[in-house]
Amino acid sequence: MCGIVGAVSTRNIVPILVQGLQRLEYRGYDSCGVAVHEASLGGTGAGGLRRARSTARVAELMAQVQHEQLEGGTGIAHTRWATHGAPAVSNAHPHASYGPGAAPADLTQAGHVALVHNGIIENYEALRARLQSRGYVFASQTDTEVIAHLIDSLYDGDLFAAVRAATQELRGAYAIAVIHKDEPHRVVGARAGSPLVLGVGQGEHFLASDAMALAGVTDQIVYLEEGDLVDLQLGRYWIADRAGRPLAPEQRPVRTVQAHSGAAELGPYRHYMQKEIFEQPRAIADTLDGIEAVVPELFDGAHTAAWRVFKDIDRVLILACGTSYYSGCTARYWIEEIAGIPTQVEVASEYRYRTSVPDARTLVVAISQSGETADTLAALRHAQSLGMHHHTLTVCNVATSAMVRECELAYVTRAGVEIGVASTKAFTTQLAGLFLLTLALAQARGRLTSEQEAAHLTAMRHLPVALQAVLALEPQIIGWAEEFARKENALFLGRGLHYPIALEGALKLKEISYIHAEAYPAGELKHGPLALVTSSMPVVAVAPHDALLEKLKSNLQEVRARGGVLYVLADADTHIETSDGIHVIRMPEHYGQLSPILHVVPLQLLAYHTACARGTDVDKPRNLAKSVTVE
Repeated sequence: MCGIVGAVSTRNIVPILVQGLQRLEYRGYDSCGVAVHEASLGGTGAGGLRRARSTARVAELMAQVQHEQLEGGTGIAHTRWATHGAPAVSNAHPHASYGPGAAPADLTQAGHVALVHNGIIENYEALRARLQSRGYVFASQTDTEVIAHLIDSLYDGDLFAAVRAATQELRGAYAIAVIHKDEPHRVVGARAGSPLVLGVGQGEHFLASDAMALAGVTDQIVYLEEGDLVDLQLGRYWIADRAGRPLAPEQRPVRTVQAHSGAAELGPYRHYMQKEIFEQPRAIADTLDGIEAVVPELFDGAHTAAWRVFKDIDRVLILACGTSYYSGCTARYWIEEIAGIPTQVEVASEYRYRTSVPDARTLVVAISQSGETADTLAALRHAQSLGMHHHTLTVCNVATSAMVRECELAYVTRAGVEIGVASTKAFTTQLAGLFLLTLALAQARGRLTSEQEAAHLTAMRHLPVALQAVLALEPQIIGWAEEFARKENALFLGRGLHYPIALEGALKLKEISYIHAEAYPAGELKHGPLALVTSSMPVVAVAPHDALLEKLKSNLQEVRARGGVLYVLADADTHIETSDGIHVIRMPEHYGQLSPILHVVPLQLLAYHTACARGTDVDKPRNLAKSVTVE
């Protein structure tokens, strides 16, 4: 999580650093801070390192640095999602080292070394004990401060050499940017397990967690690879591998990346989440743009033909976390029914730590919005280490991500930038990509006739229009939300293909409204959850007109018989009517296999409007962040 920005320039870089933080705030917002080298502009200050830190949001940090007249041409900045240590100024980045025996009396001064970090250092306790024995005084509870003191202890006139030596001792995940008081025009960065990009400008260079942080500043981006070190100086930069060996420009090419700042503007919407919900028709249309037929080539990787892989597999293993996991659970129903391939869906953080039985003829599918999700990447690498490295595919929203680079095959969705922490359009575009994958696998196994292919493609092309009709239900959803806002618990029910949609609906509600919500397969009601049902616990039922409808109706009667209040999302022809204790919203049309993509949208709107009614921070819910790059 966490977002970092760094720069070496001849102009005052502080406004650009803070603006970059604002675009990265989705990665964490427990605290933020900036550090600069005052001498980097030839200024009149003390000529050393100076920093400002805050537990307020980045907008307040901008006012703080203006008030304190913080300026510099060389600087680093950070927005934090707390892992080690509470959200407090003492734990906010940038962290500093003052040298052995020095206690930081003035927290505005940044000492010898200033550093920002995204990741987790697993061996920080051993390093901390060693550095304390050498006289280093720790001012925070973080694992990051260890890196600052370690670099200071190794510094001998060359910051790059000190950072390289320090990274040899670190275990865990990190993306770091470091400045030193004796080198006013230099920033050194390193990455292992956390994302970091280099921005190439005119006579100035930048580091950031995400190219979006540099939108409007430069579109020339170098994606750093695992173990890379980077040395930024005025007008030039060098990239080296973990051992310090220089890398040629062709090994780390400069790419033109259009990370438009406009993508991060709210426009007429109250929140990014609302904007992203209403962007779904366009996002689905973009994801499916140009698809005229179901062909394996849709999933080709840089060096691998998908048709060869699809012909050589007997099973599918899906790895994902959070919302992406629920898209994988939905895909399991599709793949087994339409393609006839046994499919297993695993929570990535669990899969990598348990003993499993590998099968070389398995297609490993990793799903992630960012392509940088730490647990999913680690689970993918674990599967590869077990011998399943020949058949890997990712469904991902970021074409330049680690996951796309590390998988043989890829389907890049075109959801566009998703800022809201609670994922919406990324989920529905993942479902669209996974349905296409299902059809391609079915075709490879001879289970998809040309008539079936044509029918499925027609239905998919109609999705944007169908989604617009579902979004028109918003006024009715707002009515439900006003009731939900007064509750503290909710139950979501679904059956079959729509059980994962119930799970996703419950997740959305708990994420942003802080109402305790859980989802169950409707058939499991009598095996426990029915004990919780009272008139004060609303029950949401996803009720499409499918083969399980009559079974679901029986489950709903079980709820009503116990005084439960039902909120039913029904297809137009399900014959479930509004009555006392039963509130029904009818979907515009029945959508068959693609119904999950439509049914999740009212649940997104329900969560959004309930959160608005409760006055929570919709886009930045407490304790959460996007792009989870730590375990």
